[in-house]
Amino acid sequence: MRDGGDDGAGVRARGLAEELSAAAIAGGVKVATAESCTGGLLAAAITDLPGASGCFAGGIVAYANDIKVRHLGVDPGPLESDGAVSETVALQMAAGACRRFRADLSMAVTGIAGPGGGTPEKPVGTVWMAVGSLRGTGWARRALFEGDRPTVRARSVEQVLSMAVDLIEREIS
Repeated sequence: MRDGGDDGAGVRARGLAEELSAAAIAGGVKVATAESCTGGLLAAAITDLPGASGCFAGGIVAYANDIKVRHLGVDPGPLESDGAVSETVALQMAAGACRRFRADLSMAVTGIAGPGGGTPEKPVGTVWMAVGSLRGTGWARRALFEGDRPTVRARSVEQVLSMAVDLIEREIS
């Protein structure tokens, strides 16, 4: 997303990040991220923008399950029974990011970007994304993205940014 190149998140992600950042700054909203399969691309989409410090509190790349538990407060029970790529874990990651960073709004992404790691129940491209707020508002969405690893990761960033824009519009409107 820097000038002269595309870091994988793409032009659409930049536009969504700009929209989210502008709304967050205008509303005095602090934003946080919790990422697994996107490995920091979501935080990068926000922090690539000038003035990001006006809305971005911080983020955690919780790739390993023990990091999800220790740093985001994900309950090990659902993590064990449902797996890391699940609605419950995505929602708990988002809630954990709000708490950890004292953020008003958070985004979380957990999925299987590939090329390996898929199962018949959760094929490559399966991603759970969640948004949450300190007010308790939030939701998760499952997607099955087609394409290679960079494409799955980029589409995940775009989708969760879009969800966050929707949430912030509801929260500050």
